[in-house]
Amino acid sequence: MTRPKKKPKRARSPRAVSVPPPSVRESAAGATTEGSAGPDDGGASEAQLREEGTDRPARAPWKGRPRSVPAGAPTPVLLEATVDAGEPARAVLPMERPSDPYVVARIRELEERLDRMIDEHARDHVAGADGDAPTTRSESPRAMSSRPPEPEGMLDGAKELLSSDFYLRKWGRMGLRNRSEEVDEFGYDPVYEQKVLPFFDFLYEKYFRVEVHGVEHLPAEGRCLLVANHSGTVPFDGVMLRRAVRREHAQRREVRWLAEDGIFHLPFLGAFSNRLGAVRACQENAERLLEHGALVAVFPEGTKGIGKLFKERYRLQRFGRGGFVKLGLRTRTPVVPVAIVGGEETNPMLSRVEYLTRALGIPYFPVTPTFPLLGPVGLLPAPTKWKIFFGEPLDLEGYGAGSADDEILVGRLTEQVRGEIQQMLDRAVRERRSIWFG
Repeated sequence: MTRPKKKPKRARSPRAVSVPPPSVRESAAGATTEGSAGPDDGGASEAQLREEGTDRPARAPWKGRPRSVPAGAPTPVLLEATVDAGEPARAVLPMERPSDPYVVARIRELEERLDRMIDEHARDHVAGADGDAPTTRSESPRAMSSRPPEPEGMLDGAKELLSSDFYLRKWGRMGLRNRSEEVDEFGYDPVYEQKVLPFFDFLYEKYFRVEVHGVEHLPAEGRCLLVANHSGTVPFDGVMLRRAVRREHAQRREVRWLAEDGIFHLPFLGAFSNRLGAVRACQENAERLLEHGALVAVFPEGTKGIGKLFKERYRLQRFGRGGFVKLGLRTRTPVVPVAIVGGEETNPMLSRVEYLTRALGIPYFPVTPTFPLLGPVGLLPAPTKWKIFFGEPLDLEGYGAGSADDEILVGRLTEQVRGEIQQMLDRAVRERRSIWFG
């Protein structure tokens, strides 16, 4: 009986396997020789080769991120092993894995889109820029040619009109046309005043028919403080006092009046008053005006003066802490008392609402016979007869340098000026026959 012939073994193709360094192989071989229990060493070698994956099919190389090797661990060496061929193994250097072309193309596409967005944003916000926007270094000719054409002609005009910068530039040019180049540090604009001067001259001559008495008490030159009563729900006394001195004084002097802070919290009215000659009321502004030799008008009653009810008309309120007297003592400025009659009846206040008005930036909400019944039209002043009286000046030259810190002296001089103004008001009201014709 003949034995069947064994099939010849097929030679295995060489492939790369991971083999540890020689030092690790020698130590592993020694441990296997000492601890092996099997009688057949060839079977143990075959089992070891199976565990190492010699008989397993080759896998495709992994395209992900390479695993990190711990510090101190032996670095594996790629060998080209040939099983059953008897040839020695040859070391093969690891090859660098190529990047994914799809990922590279996607990254380039995103970079080009980001560059285009940056360029378009810059072109939209640069006003008046001529020429095309600069191209970035990452843009290729193909990407530039694929851009949509820039809007031209009518589209450019529509885009310009819809932008907020267009209106800001237009309003700025219109404002500069109405301004002069001689605006002072307090905002007074002589060119603007000349444009609105006919309106105030109409109020002075025809509407209020202002009469002036005692204007000769004002100095021909040099600084001077005019202390006047404050009246009217919508105060016109500052403008009328300025027009009275400008028209009736022999030297045609100009008056700068100090306006309370509440006016400058309202839209349009604060800037409008500044351009006509008003100055925000504070000691620093008043001293700067007096240093220039100006006539400065102050209203010590402040908001309380224009907030009086009709039944309290021509009763002077408290003059504060005598700030105008301290100012006159420090700067050696004469003080002239002024009484204005007729302003209390222009908008007679029947009541005032003070709830929730602080949130609106106003001290109170006035209630007159015509406001708020007729809306904004109800704030138009009544055509009453106005009279302005200038008293004799109070000379402060004889007081010492430290007299402004003397509270008793300041209080006494304040009451003296307040008493003179009250006497002139009482006399004028007694002699007046009608609030319409004087």
